[in-house]
Amino acid sequence: MEWLSDLFSSAQEWLFMSLVQPLVFAMGMGGQLEEAFTATGWLLVGLIQIAILLAIIGPLQRWRPVEPVTDRAGVRTDILYTVIHRLGVFRVALFFSLEPVFDELFGLMRVEGMSTFHLDALWPGVTDNAIVAFAIYLVVFDFVDYWIHRGQHQFRWWWALHSLHHSQQQMTMWSDNRNHLLDDIIRDTLIVLVAQLIGVAPGQFVAVVAFTQLSESFQHANLRVSFGLLGERLWVSPRFHRLHHAIGIGHETSGKGTLGGHNFGVLLPWWDALFGTVNFDSRYDATGVRDQVEPGPDGKLRSYGGGFWSQQWLGLKRMVGRA
Repeated sequence: MEWLSDLFSSAQEWLFMSLVQPLVFAMGMGGQLEEAFTATGWLLVGLIQIAILLAIIGPLQRWRPVEPVTDRAGVRTDILYTVIHRLGVFRVALFFSLEPVFDELFGLMRVEGMSTFHLDALWPGVTDNAIVAFAIYLVVFDFVDYWIHRGQHQFRWWWALHSLHHSQQQMTMWSDNRNHLLDDIIRDTLIVLVAQLIGVAPGQFVAVVAFTQLSESFQHANLRVSFGLLGERLWVSPRFHRLHHAIGIGHETSGKGTLGGHNFGVLLPWWDALFGTVNFDSRYDATGVRDQVEPGPDGKLRSYGGGFWSQQWLGLKRMVGRA
C-alpha cells in the first residue's frame, strides 16, 4: 500500500504543478492553493477510474452484453454525469458551498466537548496496517450506504429525486452517476458527517470512495455476469444490481406503487440478506421505473427528461408533486 500511495502522491504533485497550479493563478485564486491540491487528487482519481472503464469494463460490455445499446443519446447524458462527478466538478462545487458549513458544525461540536474518535484505533495494531483499516472503513461505509439507499426508496420526496437514477432503461457502465444533484448532496453530506465522526484519514476516505465508485460502475455495466452461488453472496455483481433496477422489483416491495424494493447493498449483499431485502433470482429483467412503461391515472407515461437540465428540473418538480 505504501508504494501505491507514494506513486499516487507523485502523480498528484506532477499534475498539480504542471496543470492545476498555473490555472489557479491565472484565475486569480492563489489563496486557494491547498484546496486546489486536494481537488487535484480527486481529478487524478477520476482520470484513473475513467481509464479503467474504457480499458477494461467497456470491452467486457461488448463481450457479454445483456442487451444491444440503442439509446445512444441517453448513454451520452450518462457520460456527462460521470465526467461531472468523477473529474471533481461536483466535489469542488460541494467544497466551496458546504465546507464552511461543515467547519462551523464540527467547530461547535468541539466547543461543546463532543469530540470525534478514530474507529480504527479501537483495535490494537490496526492503525499500523493500512489494508486492515481500509477494509474496516469499507464495511462501515457500506453499512451506512445501505440505509441511505433504503431511505431513498422509502420516503416519497426522496424517491422523487432518486427515481432519476432508476429511469435509465439502457444501463451501462456510465449509469452509476446518473443522479439528481440534490440527491447527491444529501447522500454525500451524510457520508461526510460519518467520516468526520469516526475519524477517517483523508487518504483513506479518498481510497474508500474511489474503490466504491469503481465497483458501482462495474455493477451498472451492460454485462451478463454472475459471480456464482458463493460469489453472489460475497460481493454485489452486475446481475445482482440489475435486479435492483428491474421494473417492479428494484423499487417496489409488494405490489404496484408500494415504495421499497430489493438489493440495496452498494458493495456487500450481506445487509440485504440480514435485513430481508435480498433477491438472488438468476434473471436479467428490463430496467427503469414502472410509470415509464405503464400509463398513470391520467393515461400518460411519466417523462424523466431527455437531457441533463430537463432531468434535474423534472426531479425538483416531482419532489413537490408537480410532475
